[in-house]
Amino acid sequence: MRKVQPYEHRVQYYETDQMGIVHHSNYIRWFEEARTDMLRQIGIGYGEMECRGIASPVLEVSAKYRAMTRFEDMVVIRVDVVEFNGITLRLAYRVEDRETGEVRCTGESRHCFLDQAGHPMSLKRSRREIYEILSRQVCTGNAQTMKK
Repeated sequence: MRKVQPYEHRVQYYETDQMGIVHHSNYIRWFEEARTDMLRQIGIGYGEMECRGIASPVLEVSAKYRAMTRFEDMVVIRVDVVEFNGITLRLAYRVEDRETGEVRCTGESRHCFLDQAGHPMSLKRSRREIYEILSRQVCTGNAQTMKK
């Protein structure tokens, strides 16, 4: 497994609502930012996948809000590959305050892989090198850790 650094984000003013709290929709955007960064770190960023004719759309996304995040807070977003079979990929996210470690939000997303024609594909069969990279990132037992 390649060590992946957590993604850091400083909350911007436009991400907050009238109460000064991060609007819930932004956590999903942060998940995407962190996912994009994680894939780049392990050597198969979205740009690389698209060059190889692979798309990876989101099938499902969920978030559980645990504590408020406010303007200028620094958060770290950790991403773990919790399930991967070559056809679908499930990721777990954990948003924490950078200073205190307080968990602000946890979540998951599930993805599939499509070829250039938009047809489902198996990375195990058609893009073995990418399959191997993602397979090495699968965490055992971390799904529960991410939810705590």
